[in-house]
Amino acid sequence: MPHWLVIDLEATTDEGGWPVTEMEIIEIGATLVDRKGREVDHFQCFVRPLRRPLLTPFCRELTHITQADVDAARTLSEIWPSFERWLGQHHSQLEGWISWGDYDRQQLIQEWQRLQLDSVLSRTPHINLKQRFAKARRLERPLGLNGALQLAGLQFTGQQHRALEDARNTARLLPQIFPPSER
Repeated sequence: MPHWLVIDLEATTDEGGWPVTEMEIIEIGATLVDRKGREVDHFQCFVRPLRRPLLTPFCRELTHITQADVDAARTLSEIWPSFERWLGQHHSQLEGWISWGDYDRQQLIQEWQRLQLDSVLSRTPHINLKQRFAKARRLERPLGLNGALQLAGLQFTGQQHRALEDARNTARLLPQIFPPSER
């Protein structure tokens, strides 16, 4: 049975936001799900940022990630091979990867280039579920994850702006997007 990988990243930021080029990943959350959105496996870890190692008060409040969490973490260069090994166990069933919006894809591409990392995901189809959901629902503008869940009659489960929980909630929308014939 084919699987989808749903990824969510948390990154350094401040009030008003930063350009993607200024942000660094501080948490990776990934859930591997079947086409019905049921979790098969997951991956979660904190990442220590190097360019701006001190999290802003806004970032800590938004994500509920502490300075101690990222200080104790390994860098993305150290973590990424572990992620690739984890994903390698499932690669033969991987149909593609999904994120809510395009930010996560852009951030990963930027980090892979900056750190000269290779990823199977760079050669795997990506779906922007935010756009796909808006198109399926014929919305004028795409919604945030929480708004999309509410429109689908679902409540956000867990803590918002935590990578694995955001990925899991995104996965809950898959049955809303893919008709039974595509599952």
